[in-house]
Amino acid sequence: MSDDAPKKSYELAMERLRKKDQEAAGERPLTNAQKSAIAEIRQFYKAKSAELEILHQAALRKATTREEIDQLNENLRRDDERLASERDRKIAEIRNSASP
Repeated sequence: MSDDAPKKSYELAMERLRKKDQEAAGERPLTNAQKSAIAEIRQFYKAKSAELEILHQAALRKATTREEIDQLNENLRRDDERLASERDRKIAEIRNSASP
């Protein structure tokens, strides 16, 4: 395939999203303090996710019915989504905070 091949719809959508994100962010570079805060937030939520996974595995070992397993899996999915949402919100707040 050459570079002139038509792009797939998801590729076009991703390009539009990247462009929109760059415009929304104003392409303002992050300060070292912002980078550090973002890294700390990511590390914290990575640890929380790992903790949830460990607790989930322990609960799965105790589950006796398919319904319990399904409920535990649903709870994990919901908790992971909540953590990701919190993490992304906090990172966005840092990115949008006033820079020097």
